[in-house]
Amino acid sequence: MRAILVGFMGSGKTTVGQLLADELQTAHRDLDDMIVERAGKPVQQIFDDDGEQAFRAMEHQVLKDALADDGILSTGGGTPIQAANMALLQASNVPVILLDVAPATILSRLSGDNVRPLVKKLGLGGLVDLKGERDSRYHEVSDVEIATDDLTPEEVVDAVLTAIHATNHG
Repeated sequence: MRAILVGFMGSGKTTVGQLLADELQTAHRDLDDMIVERAGKPVQQIFDDDGEQAFRAMEHQVLKDALADDGILSTGGGTPIQAANMALLQASNVPVILLDVAPATILSRLSGDNVRPLVKKLGLGGLVDLKGERDSRYHEVSDVEIATDDLTPEEVVDAVLTAIHATNHG
């Protein structure tokens, strides 16, 4: 059984992905970590050295490779925004789970984050605007949506497991 987690930064994709993989005794893959490994440099440096377009091209190739593997995949916040990535996700025959999060929760979770390129570039107010722009793509690509605001990571895992079984992918 596999699942793909999508959502805005701060929604819990990586944390939930790791816990879910542990629960299912399978591998967890974080798309951003895979990109860093392939590029040999941090995401911020890829953005700085090569630009967002180069990052997105690499992201697409790494996503294509990752979808051939088993396990749980946590995508980057911008992954489903690219049309080519959306097509890959929709064609994967794997449940795509949206971990949704309200703007206030994003602000709370990311207020001390100085690592993510978009947090540094846009600031917290700009992030809320960006989430609004991306929401329609998140909803379009997902099979199931889970609001994570008032849930612990473990409760989100339980909701994801229920969703996977309900979608008959598991």
